[in-house]
Amino acid sequence: MSDRCFAEIRIETRTGPVAVRATADAVVGIGWVGSADGARDETPLLAEARRQILDYFAGRLRRFDLPLAPAGTDFQQAVWAAMCAIPYGAVRTYGDIACELDGTARAVGTACGRNPIPIVIPCHRVVGGNGRLTGFSGGDGVETKRALLQLEGAMLI
Repeated sequence: MSDRCFAEIRIETRTGPVAVRATADAVVGIGWVGSADGARDETPLLAEARRQILDYFAGRLRRFDLPLAPAGTDFQQAVWAAMCAIPYGAVRTYGDIACELDGTARAVGTACGRNPIPIVIPCHRVVGGNGRLTGFSGGDGVETKRALLQLEGAMLI
């Protein structure tokens, strides 16, 4: 591990290469990168993350089982927990989650955009009113969101 107390691997996925960062105990970040080359500090946790992410993209995994430690505010943590409760292939609206958490759809959208562990914390399952695909901060934006939802067999408008 590096002196910054995390390791990183890169994985080629059908939505482009992603980097997965972890401490010794938990995954702390996933993000799309320009290339799958580089960063090969594979630890047992990152090897398991690789396996689960590849199984997800192959359609063999519907629920991740990885220790996560996303950094964020209490409200962001609550939004991310709500996203993790959305079943594979299903969607909820920003407004639905806002009502559940006594917040606003805009605040939920901001928390989704700041999700440091997309795919595993499934912000792609959160859509606008009437099921509209809106905003996605990873990969190719809304097209990546659409690809993840299509992979899961979600009904799209």
